[in-house]
Amino acid sequence: MSIQSAKWTRNALACAALTFGMSAFAATPIPSEKLAVAKASVQRAEQSGAPELAPVEMATAREKLARAEKAAADRDAKPTTMLAEQADIDAQVAEATAQQQRAHKAAMEFDASMQALRGESNRATQPAQ
Repeated sequence: MSIQSAKWTRNALACAALTFGMSAFAATPIPSEKLAVAKASVQRAEQSGAPELAPVEMATAREKLARAEKAAADRDAKPTTMLAEQADIDAQVAEATAQQQRAHKAAMEFDASMQALRGESNRATQPAQ
């Protein structure tokens, strides 16, 4: 084999390896739509009062979103997808927990006001002594 054909063979192998590597890289696109959904869920949860009413769930959602963004920056599609989906679910749980806490508080306030009204009503209907 001549020096010229050895160089050509080596260059051809290098090109083939580069092409194979690039096709593998392109075969697993970064799921930017999943990241966008997770970010929107985290923002919704933050606006719903979850940082105050569901701090543990909110912290978990934020942490997983940050890890998903890092995996996306590292061009690692599988963990990006998994973490973005988990962050989305955790943010939804945080938002639902915040809504449940607000509903519980409103129910307690309603019960207290009903008790006060019953007391007023009972006092008003009792004869004066």
